[in-house]
Amino acid sequence: MGLLDKLKKKRDEASPEGQVAGEKRQKVMVIGLDCAPPEHVFDEYTDDIPNLTKLRENGLYGPLESITPPITVPAWMCMMTSKDPGTLGIYGFRNRKDHTYDGLSFATSWAIKEPTVWDILSEAGKESIIMSVPPSYPPKPLKGVQIGCFLTPNEDADYTYPKELKEELKGAAGEYIFDIRNFRTDNTQYILDEAYKMTESRFRNADWLLANKPWDFFMMVEMGPDRLNHGIWSFIDPNHPRYVEDNPYKESLRDYYRFLDGKIGELLDRHADDDTAVLVVSDHGAKAMVGGVCFNEWLHNEGYLGFTGELPTEVTALNKMELDWSKTKAWGDGGYYGRLFLNVEGREPNGIIPKADYDKVRDELIAKIEAMVDHEGNPMGNKALKPEEIYESSNGVAPDLIVIFGGLRWRSVGSLGHGSTYTFENDTGPDEANHAEKGIFVLNNAPGQATGTKDGLHLWDVHSTILDIFGLQPAPGALGTSVFKK
Repeated sequence: MGLLDKLKKKRDEASPEGQVAGEKRQKVMVIGLDCAPPEHVFDEYTDDIPNLTKLRENGLYGPLESITPPITVPAWMCMMTSKDPGTLGIYGFRNRKDHTYDGLSFATSWAIKEPTVWDILSEAGKESIIMSVPPSYPPKPLKGVQIGCFLTPNEDADYTYPKELKEELKGAAGEYIFDIRNFRTDNTQYILDEAYKMTESRFRNADWLLANKPWDFFMMVEMGPDRLNHGIWSFIDPNHPRYVEDNPYKESLRDYYRFLDGKIGELLDRHADDDTAVLVVSDHGAKAMVGGVCFNEWLHNEGYLGFTGELPTEVTALNKMELDWSKTKAWGDGGYYGRLFLNVEGREPNGIIPKADYDKVRDELIAKIEAMVDHEGNPMGNKALKPEEIYESSNGVAPDLIVIFGGLRWRSVGSLGHGSTYTFENDTGPDEANHAEKGIFVLNNAPGQATGTKDGLHLWDVHSTILDIFGLQPAPGALGTSVFKK
């Protein structure tokens, strides 16, 4: 009898009250699948992923509402701290360092000031194994061990805590692959081949760590689903504008999930016992990307962005342009959502918007952005959001507006020279999908848990749920609620 069958038998035989948390040596294992959408895990692929399906059918599950916007960084840390992006002061992979015009800096682990699940567990004397939970480079001290995430620059970096774990791991478990390098490519077979290699590497290393290091809490994040969603979505989704019915990669994502499910099953059978609660979660889902909105070209056309010369005729990054700040009220940044920044008098070095007009200009831009139509003249359904209205606080240097184009069916393109407000070529390389608002939540074998579907779950409930299983309180100011209390 395999572990998943034993877990079902245990649940069937359990008393209605269940086991009291902390009665035995309770463990929690979290398997994070970046960008795994509910429609795949809960519906389309269920017959192909028997291990995940058993966990779901014998556990508590439902769609998991992501943050706004649903971005890998900071979503995983919002999940693990139960705080929103504004409270963390991280609004994406890149964030303004200050109010100068010097561009954006990459988020690192040191930007996270709020206590994570493993920080709280460390204080309680619990051992943790943390693998590639973004952003976790550089790895920070904890009671246990940690491996950096996909932001790790290369294998020469110090990507483990403690440092000596790096050589120990390489000698015992082989290469650790952080990410698919150069995954924005038209070489579809390359993306697939590298996804399998990365996933194999991650689970091989996870297996060794779980077998050789003490742990009460284990968490890993696998990036394979995300990289494949962005790389091959047009091949697998009939609703994608570039989908072709008889294409050679039509079943490639389903095949990958079969492989991934097998690895999950092996890990559970080897390392999860009767006192191990298992969580499978994703930070957001995925959906077909129609195209990109050339945000800065639009701002220029609307009279908010000025240059000292002519607009380029070739695609050019904004930071390569000579901006005329005396004629610039606003500029934007590219990505899966748009970040709009205002040039405010007394705040930016050459600000021209009087502070008294700040809200007036923002409201004017909101109205214009939300009234935009697409390339066919249809309303896009854009949303331009004020950070202070959607977050508990706005730490760091927040965008003045957070812009969701077309319900995330369109991305923001920051470069210029496209000759149009719309483009169907991504300026950072081929990309087939954007992120969607809902990820997945599956909980199995937690003491006293209910089974069946659960609605109203939010990403930051995961933090509170894990700590509740251990009989510990969530971090002060936690936004989430344990599923046992919802």
